[in-house]
Amino acid sequence: KYLAYLKEELNQVEAESAKISNEIEDLSRNHIEESNMLEDNLEGLECALDSIASQEREEEDPCFDSSMNGENQLNLLDANEGQKFEILELESQIEKNNLILKSLQDLDSTFKRLDALEQIEDALTGLKVIGFDGNCIRLSLQTYIPKVEGVLCQNMSEDEMNHELLVEIVDGIMEVKNVEIFPNDVYIGDIVDAAKSFRQLFSNLVAPEIRSSLEWLVGKVQDRIILSTLRRFAVKSTNKSRHCFEYLERDETIIAHLAGGIDAFIKVSQGWPLSKSPLKLLSVKGSDHHSRGISLSLLCKVEEMANSLDMNIRLNLSTFVDAVEKLLLEQMRLELRSDDASTN
Repeated sequence: KYLAYLKEELNQVEAESAKISNEIEDLSRNHIEESNMLEDNLEGLECALDSIASQEREEEDPCFDSSMNGENQLNLLDANEGQKFEILELESQIEKNNLILKSLQDLDSTFKRLDALEQIEDALTGLKVIGFDGNCIRLSLQTYIPKVEGVLCQNMSEDEMNHELLVEIVDGIMEVKNVEIFPNDVYIGDIVDAAKSFRQLFSNLVAPEIRSSLEWLVGKVQDRIILSTLRRFAVKSTNKSRHCFEYLERDETIIAHLAGGIDAFIKVSQGWPLSKSPLKLLSVKGSDHHSRGISLSLLCKVEEMANSLDMNIRLNLSTFVDAVEKLLLEQMRLELRSDDASTN
């Protein structure tokens, strides 16, 4: 049923895209024809103005016959008044034509942006343009969350996430200037900064067509939403055990609060939990008076041993933290025995 629904939605999108493409083609053709007509009119008006200006210069020539009688002078004044009126009319017509030409150019720019957005919609799943005002584009972004083997498959109610992106683009081109996300539950600051320098990063590439920074940004934001959702769910699921966890999205770090006032800082590897990339123990620190008495050498040894554990252990958050806690307790016992032996 879901597949049939997707096929039906795809057919509707394709039909709408074909309709919009035909409309854009018609408008583009009309724009070209009207632009050519306006240019011809402007050239004719400019020639007329040049002719009138030339006549005025001839009439103001110092060699002009000063013996002209009063009647001829009166006729000349009337002719000058008529020419001035004609000049005003021509200037007014030129101004109107320039305004029309500017409107057509703005319209052409808008259609080009809409065409680019349509191509991005076609390239990315779950993206729809819901608003376009000047240099600001409002996008509806629906991100499908995949199922992952292990604990993440259990009781995961969210199979899709809905966001809106307010994108400000550079005037005249489809390059990103600023982006806001609603709800603001995913950190995208680094993605936005990268998108701003997109053209500089790829300026040396020789290719028939390079994706716009907007398409690149939306794809990266969807990837970030997927990973962020899965990681938060992993932390939430693991919190049901005897340990307490926090996920710091900006740093891509998980803090595990262990018994005895000890905190384990775990670095989330790129792509985890979608990819088979192991977690890494960054450090173990004491958070209260008693735990601060643990020697630095012991903590460093625990870190080294934890990051040498089997890959399968380091892929699962709960299993990895249990192993870290076990190593910590073992090393504390060994250190205590060593201290007792040295005192005896």
